[in-house]
Amino acid sequence: MASVVGDRLRLVVKVLGSLVADEVGLTTRLRGRTKRDSRSPAEDADASAGSDQRRAKAVRQALESLGPFYVKLGQILSTRPDMVPESIRDELQNLHDEVDVQPFSEFEPVLARDLGPDWKLRFDDVETAAPLGAASLAQVYRVTLPGGRAAVVKIQRPGIREGVLADMALMRRASRIVARVAPRFNEVIDIEAMLGSVFDAMEPELDFTGEARNMDEAREHVRSFRSLEVPRVLHASPRVLVQSLADGKSVRHVDRAHFTDGERVEIGKDLLRFMYHGYFVHRFFHADPHAGNVFAAPGGPATLIDWGMVGRLDRRTSLQLLPLFMTLAQNDGAGLAQHWAEMGRMTPWANMPAFAADMAAFVPKVSHLALEDMNFGVSLTTVLAKATKRGIGSPPAVSLLGKSFANLDGSVRCLAPEITLPEVFQGEVPKILFALGREFLGRNQFARNSMELLLAAVTGPDQVRGVLSDVANRQFALNIHEPRTPPAMGGQRPARPSKGMLALGAAAFLLGRRRSG
Repeated sequence: MASVVGDRLRLVVKVLGSLVADEVGLTTRLRGRTKRDSRSPAEDADASAGSDQRRAKAVRQALESLGPFYVKLGQILSTRPDMVPESIRDELQNLHDEVDVQPFSEFEPVLARDLGPDWKLRFDDVETAAPLGAASLAQVYRVTLPGGRAAVVKIQRPGIREGVLADMALMRRASRIVARVAPRFNEVIDIEAMLGSVFDAMEPELDFTGEARNMDEAREHVRSFRSLEVPRVLHASPRVLVQSLADGKSVRHVDRAHFTDGERVEIGKDLLRFMYHGYFVHRFFHADPHAGNVFAAPGGPATLIDWGMVGRLDRRTSLQLLPLFMTLAQNDGAGLAQHWAEMGRMTPWANMPAFAADMAAFVPKVSHLALEDMNFGVSLTTVLAKATKRGIGSPPAVSLLGKSFANLDGSVRCLAPEITLPEVFQGEVPKILFALGREFLGRNQFARNSMELLLAAVTGPDQVRGVLSDVANRQFALNIHEPRTPPAMGGQRPARPSKGMLALGAAAFLLGRRRSG
């Protein structure tokens, strides 16, 4: 492994060195032209825009040349305006995971290793002339199983796993260096935690048995959505995955005229509903639902493929995300700002009133728009950029969520651009709340809630006396509001609400939910 890391490090240094050299050369040429030429401000602006485009294209090509891990990282960075300039971000959205097709003979040793030397007996036919898909991690071929059933086999590229693991090790080291040399930046954007969530999501792409488990789990969740399905796993080993064939073709290439309006709108709405339940109920979601991963054919259900990269949310983050969506659907900018801050973290220099004002101005512009007029992924990244600018850190999961959101609305737009996201969401909220209520009243969760209530009851008298003392000393309002309006520059961290207030608030919340249940 150490030698692989060393090889990858040398390649990364070589590619980045070439990128830096090109940048120095470009800057030198521009300065030389500026000295020789007398141009108008408009011509200077055009020249600057052209150099920005060349720079962004060079960055994209460098990431593509470094392989699948850096392609995935670049795709995520394309949704992070708090980390990447707009010109580069726009170009990173063109990152693709397609590479030159390798001959099938390169993959035969992988099949023999995972399926055994008699692997050919498992298939009546393998269409080796041209794969159905070729990505940097694997190639996919159409096969015919004994009995005539059509299926696909996904085969991992030889040696790719070791290279990606080496890249992950390098990025972990780099994130720790960033944390040391730029602590203020790292306090708002926890690079190591963000990368950790990406690494966890990518793990099943390096071991297809993990992707198979994801597909089995997703298939259980998709049952209640009649216009959607997930492929069935027929065989899974670390480097070979055999699954059922998805009907139709990518929604990126379908002709909407071949579908009835009812078909395409229902597929689009079901895709949104399914993903909403993934975010808020199952806390397990497809992290890469772009149009190439959604297959559809007239008269049948759409198929969501490629479950190698998924996101998982902890219960707290998921529950905090739900009211954030609700505030957007209800055109409540100030409420969105509050919930975003609660989901993330406040730095000592956070400016919450300014962030609330930003959201109050932004949300009314997008809350009523249909998909054909709004890019939800861009809207999310706008919120993220404003939060970072105001010193409000976002949770690590937001990177995968941003990638998922951006890809999701692009896929739905291919089929039904007239759909309004808030409208679909509001229609699904009662079902989501019902599912959460059932979870809340489940045996394990009920036991935990009961223990929390008992703890609050036991400590209650002392906590109430503490709260009354705060009120008598006129400190009560300070404890409530100071975290929302911390000093703009430096200073001590704002005081947090007392444990007594947290305990009373938790008890009131739990009791209220018990009564409503």
